[in-house]
This record gives sequence, C-alpha cells and structure tokens, in this order.
Amino acid sequence: MDLFENIKGKPENRLPQDGIVNYYGTLMSQREANDYFNSLLSKVTWMNDEVIIFGKRIVTKRKMAWYGEKPFEYTYSNTSKKALPWIDELLALKEIIEEKTNEMFNSCLLNLYHDGDEGMGWHSDDEPDLKKDSAIASMSFGAERKFSFKHKKSKETMSLVLQHGSLLIMKGLTQTHWMHSLPKTKMVSTPRINLTFRTMV
Repeated sequence: MDLFENIKGKPENRLPQDGIVNYYGTLMSQREANDYFNSLLSKVTWMNDEVIIFGKRIVTKRKMAWYGEKPFEYTYSNTSKKALPWIDELLALKEIIEEKTNEMFNSCLLNLYHDGDEGMGWHSDDEPDLKKDSAIASMSFGAERKFSFKHKKSKETMSLVLQHGSLLIMKGLTQTHWMHSLPKTKMVSTPRINLTFRTMV
C-alpha cells in the first residue's frame, strides 16, 4: 500500500484527527542519500544549540544550523538565531521537496544528532515567527530514528521510523493540536541529520 501511494505521490494521512502528517518514504537512492549526508556534514556551518530553560542557559550536544532566503531571525527556547544564506545542497533539496509536495518554503532549520543519546523532547513548531498552519517538510539523512506524535488533549500517540533520504510533511492544524518528539535510544550509535524546511513571516 505504501509503495502504491508513493508512486501516486499522495501518501495517506498518518494522524487520526486534528492535523495532517504525510510520510513519503525515501525520495532518492542510497548513494544519493549518502552523498547528501556527507555534503551536509562537511559544508553546513554547524553550531551547538543554546536554549534557555527556567532561566538557565543550556548548551546542547546536538548541533544545529539555520538557513534562509533572507537573514530571518528565528526565536525558540528563548534564544534567537539569524539565518545564513542558502548553500547549493539545501536549494537542491528544497526544489525536490517543493516539486513533490506542491508547498513552498523560505528557510530551513537543521539538526545534527551524533547518536541515539541525543534527541528532542515533546514540542510543537508554533512559534510566532512561523507562518501559522503552514507546512513543515522534514527530510532525514543518516541513522533511522523513531519519530513520535502526541495529541495535546487526548494524549493519543503515533510513531513512525524515518528512513535515510526520506521525507515527512506536517501541515494543517498539526502544530496546533499535536506535539512531536525524537526519543532517545541506546539502539542507535551513528549520526542523523534532520532538515526542517519552513515558511517564515
């Protein structure tokens, strides 16, 4: 069923209610995905992320980068980042994703997880800097990791495994009604790069 849906380009909605999550699976060959992973690892200006939680500044092991068509300022976890100019690899991936999804994006937040000891807690991408209810495209390279969703009211959960070179789209009311997370795991010892293409206002 998934293969048939991917051929038609219209994957099913993975959420039972209050939002839309489409998983397209892998968009490229293993070799192409490996090439993107290695290029992003070496060419992206990676920095340790800084967040402020309960007034305390925390520097994460996880690394991040923020790119866009303009020097957008993006504020989350009480810290602000200014977007760097696009690099060729990000523009190429943006074009692939926009053609596949018929959505448009003007920025990309990247995260580098060195192994399964690094993850992301429950949160929603609903900051005021983002266009409300706009699509967010999540592209994954490297280690396969579980990605989870939890409904804010019913607490219902849903998870799926994001493959090397795969695309997931969150849109509609997903950020309003659902949180998502990347759970930590002792089962993964290799790095993963995640790109989330977004629309800033």
